[in-house]
Amino acid sequence: SLVVDLQGYGETALITWLTRAPQRWGTVYESLRGYAYTRGIKRDPTIHPGEGNLLLLKECGLSIGAVRNDFVLPEETLAAARELFATLGLDATRPVMFIQPFTSSLHKNWPVENYLALATHWRNAGVQVLFGGGPGERERLEPVSRAGFPVSAGAPLLVSAGLVKLSNVIVGGDTGLLHLAVAMNKRVVFLADVSKYPNRFYPFRHFDWKIAPPAGRRLSDITVPTVSEACKTALAGLR
Repeated sequence: SLVVDLQGYGETALITWLTRAPQRWGTVYESLRGYAYTRGIKRDPTIHPGEGNLLLLKECGLSIGAVRNDFVLPEETLAAARELFATLGLDATRPVMFIQPFTSSLHKNWPVENYLALATHWRNAGVQVLFGGGPGERERLEPVSRAGFPVSAGAPLLVSAGLVKLSNVIVGGDTGLLHLAVAMNKRVVFLADVSKYPNRFYPFRHFDWKIAPPAGRRLSDITVPTVSEACKTALAGLR
């Protein structure tokens, strides 16, 4: 009876239209796709995608109350994360920084050597540092392993989320695990590529947790001291 297409891609618009549901709501990226929906709003690339989704629902007649961004891990997954946490030699009584260095797009990745310099600084300051990643990223994390940092690349996504839950501060780019961290009420330091849309990508409802390069510069132009200072602020706020 109702289909809501929050994605608004050509494929999802087609699937929405093929359902023949009496009500079809969607975010319209291109005018032609608007024919797939009975009600839709034009995509606004200047606002956070989450805010855009809420705006669609509101424009289609729903009442939007207080927003809760909560993700709750299954207890068995958290237990598996605790086991891996210990296997990696991490001490739950000491602060942990989790670094997720890679995203799905190269232009959203801060250089690995910068993350390594950041990790070395904080290890010298007494903070444990754990690197995460996907199974295909183990080779790219070899310099990190050689430097003596624990690496959990290849752990299942929810177990990785559990490792994030057990950490104090999470650092990385615009990728799913960082957004999961925010939904688990964790403090993140979010390195954002804002070359196209300066105000679109950031931790949901936490614009001040974002670090962006100066106008007209690339993500790689963000300096290690800048990110380190943001980590210092994040860790201080947890005490």
